[in-house]
Amino acid sequence: ESRAATASDKEINIQWYIPSTAKPSNDTETKVLLLYACNTNPLKISDISSTSVFSGHLWIPLARIISLREKLSDLKEQVEILMQGSKNLSTSVPKSFPEQNETLKISPSNKPKRSDAKVYLDDKTEEIAKRCLSEVKALLSVVPALSSPLTEIPFDVTLQSITDLKDMFDLANGCIITEGNLFKWIISLL
Repeated sequence: ESRAATASDKEINIQWYIPSTAKPSNDTETKVLLLYACNTNPLKISDISSTSVFSGHLWIPLARIISLREKLSDLKEQVEILMQGSKNLSTSVPKSFPEQNETLKISPSNKPKRSDAKVYLDDKTEEIAKRCLSEVKALLSVVPALSSPLTEIPFDVTLQSITDLKDMFDLANGCIITEGNLFKWIISLL
């Protein structure tokens, strides 16, 4: 089987279509089309009729996507700064150096990759994150007017989750978000 015929993980694929002349209605505001396809269970192409596969689309104002992407870039930068700060605090100088005749033992690390490590947000960054995620929720909601602001962050903030969220609103490339808390939250919105 080819890789294109299977999805070994739960995933959502996001693509954007920017129409040149087509408009969904008589709106004067420029909108773009968010196209998504999702599988909520691993699958093979032979299972395509499965209820765990769905797709859809949303028309979203271009100006709001551009604004949100800038905010998500700022949030990502703040998360990177917090990660750097915590890395500097956790780095310590060894109390003693091994003697020349001692050998250093190197063991494989079971630590998560830096991009998958949970980031503990300060109050300012947490508020920025809540505002950004509330805007994502409003953009992806069927009835945006009924979408209430978030009071808590619905997934663990990691550099990877914020990068995935930022990439989701990249009009040139789109993205694939795989299984995890961010995946579950996006699926709940669609």
